[in-house]
Amino acid sequence: MQQQQQRQADKLESEQGERKMAMSLIQACRSLALSTWLLSFCFVHLLCLDFTVAEKEEWYTAFVNITYTDPLSHQWRTEKSECGRYGEHSLKQDAWGLAVMPSSPQDRLACDPATKFSVPANASRWVALIPKGNCTYRDKIKHAALQNASAVLIYNVGSSNANETITMPHPGIEDIVAIMIPEPKGREIATLLERNINVTIYITIGTRNLQKYVSRTSVVFVSISFIVLMIISLAWLVFYYIQRFRYANARDRNQRRLGDAAKKAISKLQVRTIKKGDKETEPEFDNCAVCIEGYKPNDVVRILPCRHLFHKSCVDPWLLDHRTCPMCKMNILKALGIPPNADCLDDIPPDFEGSVGPPTNQITGASDVTVNESSVGIDPSVRTVGVLQVIQDAESLPQVGEVSYTASSCFHWNQGP
Repeated sequence: MQQQQQRQADKLESEQGERKMAMSLIQACRSLALSTWLLSFCFVHLLCLDFTVAEKEEWYTAFVNITYTDPLSHQWRTEKSECGRYGEHSLKQDAWGLAVMPSSPQDRLACDPATKFSVPANASRWVALIPKGNCTYRDKIKHAALQNASAVLIYNVGSSNANETITMPHPGIEDIVAIMIPEPKGREIATLLERNINVTIYITIGTRNLQKYVSRTSVVFVSISFIVLMIISLAWLVFYYIQRFRYANARDRNQRRLGDAAKKAISKLQVRTIKKGDKETEPEFDNCAVCIEGYKPNDVVRILPCRHLFHKSCVDPWLLDHRTCPMCKMNILKALGIPPNADCLDDIPPDFEGSVGPPTNQITGASDVTVNESSVGIDPSVRTVGVLQVIQDAESLPQVGEVSYTASSCFHWNQGP
């Protein structure tokens, strides 16, 4: 009963230890993940903040108002929409004038410096209408500005989105109003001009917009930084798992060594069969400390180096698990001189008997219940190493016809006279 309770307690303690180890591992992983996430978030936020501040773009929309005479009804028509977008280096101000295209159809893109615009003689202000393509925005705007255009309208041609406009870059040309309009609006004005209809264009400032961009360099840098942090965290986690695995393997190996050493030690301990009339069968004799039951004839007992004896079936599993005496907690490995981390010795050290100390339990027997070689059941290795025998006390000196056994390096059979 006590042995089962002890095993259950050991099993419970082992399970509690495993649960604690699992909880510690989970807490370590959680803290690692949380710290990594917080560090990555702060780092990425700071990097993005720095780069987005440097990549801010301010741009303005433009209201485009076109006025012309309808050739069918001969009435004035006005169309106004916020479809334009000022160039990056354009003057941010209002402008107006007659819409004018390049004179020659071959020069409609205005990429040639000699491009001529068909400006009416009575027009004091005019606005150049040029399609996108074949050269830079700067060249188109420059060629129109050299001929005293009040403003330049470039309509977006060839874009996947017909209504898309962009902020045109035209460095060096900053003294003229330049806007981009969608392709449908530009073709509408061009169609009216091709029909020789005078179109007056009014450009006014629209909405101010502030757009933030993250440059490709910043994205790459932030991504690499995040990946490096994750690799470091993963490496630390792998190292932690490896260490835990090594510790678990080392603990298992140590348990196996201790188990092998305990088996070796148990094989060297004395075994005795209780016979009828032995002192152990008397009611006042101590019970087995493991099962709390008394000794009966034909019970096989194991005698430990500390002179305590127990049922063999009770104490052997205990010794395999604990390697100590259930009563006095003496370590049988140390008592027998067996190192737990090395091969067990074949012989008991010569000073073993002196290191054991005086007997604690005494067993006597008459000639008819005397311990004999057949009843002891000691294997040859035990007989050669001289495990201590239970000696008689002074009150039970050997009488005639009795046999006494004393502790020595081997068995001495002394027959009384």
